[in-house]
Amino acid sequence: MILLVLIASVLIAGVTVYQFQEQSREYHEDRLGRKEVQIKQAITFALQRTTYPIASEYLSLIFKDEIYRIAIIEGTNFNLYDLQGRLIKSSRPQFDNDSVSVRLETHILDSLRNSVDKHFIEANVAAGFNYQASYSYITDSHFKPIGILHLPYFEENSFYDKELREFLMRLGIVYLFMLLLAIALAYFISKYITRSLQTVSEKLNQTRLARTNEKILIEDPSLEISQLVDAYNAMIDELSHSAAMLARSEREQAWREMAKQVAHEIKNPLTPMRLSVQSFERKFDPADPEIGQKMKEFSKTLIQQIDTLSSIASAFSNFAEMPAQQNETLNVSKVVKLALDIFNEPFIHFISEADNLVVKMDRTQLIRVITNLVKNAIQALPDVENPKILVVVSAEDDMAKISVADNGKGIEEEFRDKIFEPKFTTKSSGMGLGLGMVKTIVETYKGSIEFTSTTGKGTVFTVRIPQISKHKSVVA
Repeated sequence: MILLVLIASVLIAGVTVYQFQEQSREYHEDRLGRKEVQIKQAITFALQRTTYPIASEYLSLIFKDEIYRIAIIEGTNFNLYDLQGRLIKSSRPQFDNDSVSVRLETHILDSLRNSVDKHFIEANVAAGFNYQASYSYITDSHFKPIGILHLPYFEENSFYDKELREFLMRLGIVYLFMLLLAIALAYFISKYITRSLQTVSEKLNQTRLARTNEKILIEDPSLEISQLVDAYNAMIDELSHSAAMLARSEREQAWREMAKQVAHEIKNPLTPMRLSVQSFERKFDPADPEIGQKMKEFSKTLIQQIDTLSSIASAFSNFAEMPAQQNETLNVSKVVKLALDIFNEPFIHFISEADNLVVKMDRTQLIRVITNLVKNAIQALPDVENPKILVVVSAEDDMAKISVADNGKGIEEEFRDKIFEPKFTTKSSGMGLGLGMVKTIVETYKGSIEFTSTTGKGTVFTVRIPQISKHKSVVA
């Protein structure tokens, strides 16, 4: 709106100036033409009354005194030249060679001679004013040229210039008012539009699939904004329905996967238990002198399989269990050292580069993270000639960093994207819940876990947990 007003004001001002110039030009051309006609009529009348022969050589005698009378009556000065361009007579009382040419220039004579209407106007600028000079032939009664009439005309534009300035001033005041009005209208209209759009933008930024989203409510919106809001609210309804369906589908899928995993793990010990019972039933003989020893072996086998089932149940229970909410303020180095004390392997080494790292989390969960990472490292070293596991505690910005590195076989490239999946494992035994549980624990405490691995050279797991203020009391 502001740009349109500015462009319109500039265009109209330009057209106004052009129009005034055209009116001024037309006015002066018309005035010069009228003066020329009047003077030629007076000259013709003088020629008709004279007693001298009407010829070029008698013009100075004919208009000796008549030229002054005509100049006074018509209110303008003029000059008479012969056909060769020599000055014959001027209406000015005192002749001034500086202001009146004694002889016409050649180009003026040629232009006059070659013009169709035997009339020539020369435009020029003199003393800061626009100056025009009209040249035309003076003819006898038979229309034979006997002389040249020179009529000088200075354009007086002070009136038009004053009118133009006043008009432009009035126009400027009007357009200044329109500009201020356009700025005010543009401001309020843009505020009205952007207020609605800002509300829509904020709601769009807050829209999430995993939570309940609020609909947009705007009072008295425009038609376009109303259509946009209606489309957004319809999308929210559809999104809520889709999110509910997706959550239900994910829960069902998770239960199906968990049921298959549990069934698979339970079948493993049940099969040898069933075979053992069937074998004992076939071979049972109360009279056998070694029946007592056989009963002990049979019982031992069943107890081992029952322990396996219990271990499976505990593993699934630990994975499903959320980290304890009763958190403690822990010294990371001391807790990691405590977790490593349960391992007897001589190739496990511990380095603490920062003894005062303090985090807030459950002690049991932190020990579980360390023991699972170390167990995985140990299981990666069965065929290594000089096995080595290095556990390092250090500080990184505002995070406590725990690294567990081994020089084992590493992780194959094809398995790296699945390493933290709960049911994934590359071992022939186990349920593949260890690293998934570690990731769940670490992320519960707003930490992160990542790894780097080179096949045949080893793997490094890195855990980062946010530190807390060192001035709080720390549990050893």
